[in-house]
Amino acid sequence: MSDPLLPPRPGGSRQPSAQPSAAEPSALRAPEAPAAAAPTPAAPTPPPLAPVLAQVRADAAAGRFAVWGRSTLIDEFTGVPSIPRELFDALHAAAGIPAAFPVGNAGLLHVYGYWFSAVPTPFGFKRDRWRDGALARALGKPADAFLLFGHGTTALERVTAAALPVLRTPPAAALQAEAIIATPAGPRPSRVVLRRADPAGPAALVYGIAGASGPLELVTAFPLAGDPEPLLGDFAAEPRPRWNAVVDS
Repeated sequence: MSDPLLPPRPGGSRQPSAQPSAAEPSALRAPEAPAAAAPTPAAPTPPPLAPVLAQVRADAAAGRFAVWGRSTLIDEFTGVPSIPRELFDALHAAAGIPAAFPVGNAGLLHVYGYWFSAVPTPFGFKRDRWRDGALARALGKPADAFLLFGHGTTALERVTAAALPVLRTPPAAALQAEAIIATPAGPRPSRVVLRRADPAGPAALVYGIAGASGPLELVTAFPLAGDPEPLLGDFAAEPRPRWNAVVDS
């Protein structure tokens, strides 16, 4: 019997490595456009959908989406959805989560949806955070820890296990900032944590916002290079949803 968490492998090869907000940290904003625009990079080949939906169903059965908040697909820098509506609907249907495009479950959209995004951003493609190994190493994991297939567990299970403890109980050496977001329904605590397990690489940025009546929920995680102090200062000084987070009113 085939493993539902593995993709078809005809060649035997492993897969390579409502209130919207900013898509990426201000410290990572692209420089001003050069006189001659760079050529648009070729869109990456998307993974097979069926085994991804199998992982989504497994995550839903285990209740793993409950520790993730909400996110919009509209990126601040591109101004367009990162994935099409049809894929958004298919992912949420498999998860059994009601959602209205373009706002849905952050774990579903970021961990799975971003693998299908063909929209380039100033920082590369959305899937790069899972594919290139920098985020995994920054969180103290092997470089291939967040690839979709080949681990016997779902991608969301692995990402959540690595990121949620960092968000809720930041390591002693991690940098962090907190802010209280005001909403009509009441204040929502938020936190950003920067952890760098690999001194030679970037930090892992892990961000979350508390639910309406519960602990902090994950929104996103990505690698961050450069000086983190401006980002941390801005985060604390201007409380608002960030990095595609959506806070229900």
